[in-house]
Amino acid sequence: MPSVTAVCRVHALLDDAGSVGVTAIDKRPVEGEVAVKKMGLRGDVQASRVHHGGPDKAVYAYADVDAEHFSSLLGYEVTPGLFGENLRTDGVDVTGAVIGERWAVGETLVLQVTMPRTPCATFARRLGESGWVRRFQTEGRPGAYLSVVKAGPVSPGDELSVVSRPDHGVTIGDVFGGLSPEQAARLLDAPGPRLSEVMRGIAEKAAARTPVDA
Repeated sequence: MPSVTAVCRVHALLDDAGSVGVTAIDKRPVEGEVAVKKMGLRGDVQASRVHHGGPDKAVYAYADVDAEHFSSLLGYEVTPGLFGENLRTDGVDVTGAVIGERWAVGETLVLQVTMPRTPCATFARRLGESGWVRRFQTEGRPGAYLSVVKAGPVSPGDELSVVSRPDHGVTIGDVFGGLSPEQAARLLDAPGPRLSEVMRGIAEKAAARTPVDA
């Protein structure tokens, strides 16, 4: 059964000179139950809601299997929270998650997949790895941002299930790798959960490309 293997929230705010100024990327695992509401986990911080927060990026999920992939590439363990994620998951294909699909977590919490994570300079400085943004992009394992459909608690070990999935079929991996005009049109025309403003902008730009541009 898919599950949450770790719940992470901010350990300390860091001064990221040259970027957003202050960053909350330093997430670390916590024990026990944590409430999750519209803006994310109780006790967590979104230092920059313009770039890294807001209700459409309330929760960031990353899969254990993808962390293990990067651990093998980097030569050290990618521990829970190192990539700034709130939830570590097992048994759910995060890269293959369809935009707009909903996850039931534990007894009450319902989350909706909104968009992939876009690597930034703050993330690169956090890792201290040369060419990190390009390397992360190339591997195609971005993790997923989620909005909160129904508030509720989350704990390590909670079961996770996909309770609905839009028919358009456009995934986190598709968006991260670059949408084709056809994929973008399917996403924009699909009924169902609304797209986030950011995701709609990405899709509209991709849909406007000609086949030559694509």
